[in-house]
Amino acid sequence: MYPGKQIKTRADQPAFIMAASGEVVTYADLEARSNRIAHLLRSEGLNRLDHYAVFMENHVRYIECCAAGERSGLYYTCINSFLTPDELAYIINNSESQVLFTSEKKRDVALAAVKDCPNIMLVVIVDGAGAGDGEEVVNLDEAVSVFPDTPIADEFAGAAMLYSSGTTGQPKGILRPMPAEPAGYQTPAFHFLHDLWQFRAGMVYLSPAPLYHSAPLTSVSLTIHDGGTAIIMERFDPERYLQLIAQYKVTHSQLVPTMFSRLLKLPEAVRGRYDLSSLEYIVHAAAPCPVQVKQQMIDWWGPIIHEYYGATEALGFTALNSEEWLAHKGSVGKVV
Repeated sequence: MYPGKQIKTRADQPAFIMAASGEVVTYADLEARSNRIAHLLRSEGLNRLDHYAVFMENHVRYIECCAAGERSGLYYTCINSFLTPDELAYIINNSESQVLFTSEKKRDVALAAVKDCPNIMLVVIVDGAGAGDGEEVVNLDEAVSVFPDTPIADEFAGAAMLYSSGTTGQPKGILRPMPAEPAGYQTPAFHFLHDLWQFRAGMVYLSPAPLYHSAPLTSVSLTIHDGGTAIIMERFDPERYLQLIAQYKVTHSQLVPTMFSRLLKLPEAVRGRYDLSSLEYIVHAAAPCPVQVKQQMIDWWGPIIHEYYGATEALGFTALNSEEWLAHKGSVGKVV
């Protein structure tokens, strides 16, 4: 999500747009905002390889909170926004996070959690008042108002440290080695996904899923890295999804099979109402896709649907395109 390399040529282009509100954040906006947060994090004593956390719904301030870490050499942990205070506290403590970014909507859960998080020095409410509650709680705009919108002196590449779903016990943090590279450096795993998903300059990516998940977070990050525009849905609605494709001439997107099913349940008249001809590359993953559902999607959108199975740990990966699936229906592809 490092916007710096795009500033010279794309300063006024939208880096992302929030689907419900239509709020636009340009590359210049994202650069300035993420710089100020990077200064804030340094002022709190966070240096390269330290950790902080982000706990909020899909929010217009979400991306800048992550981008600040990617330009200051920090690990940032995006946390499931539906967790209870106890569950949240476990991940905050386990990740050794020292600062927590949250929203007014999630404020009560966040403040209840940090009472059991001795390492948290600062709670930043991105859209609400600070102060009170017995913790050091600040409003984001007020907290960064004293800092410049230019880069920190010691920029380094940072990265997300996300957590597993915890199906075999407590969630486990996935800590990837992070070399001391300049901001904007991309790991081999990111290069692999970039090429596989055929991301490109000027693309328009529609993100219908929560940003605390690895796939949507990675896809939005790659879009911004390439100088594209991400359209971020606050929540998935099937007809609204089609409207957004037509409105913004979306080229790329990633869904889960349940979203396919909900799209297919729309009346034929609704499905035929929107121009989807801009679509180039659609990815699905995360769960088995029924053969009938996938066949209907290919019949509707054409052979642009690609499937993969993987994990945030990046320890194994299978993939196939529409042509390969049509030749072996039900397959999930080859190990790549």
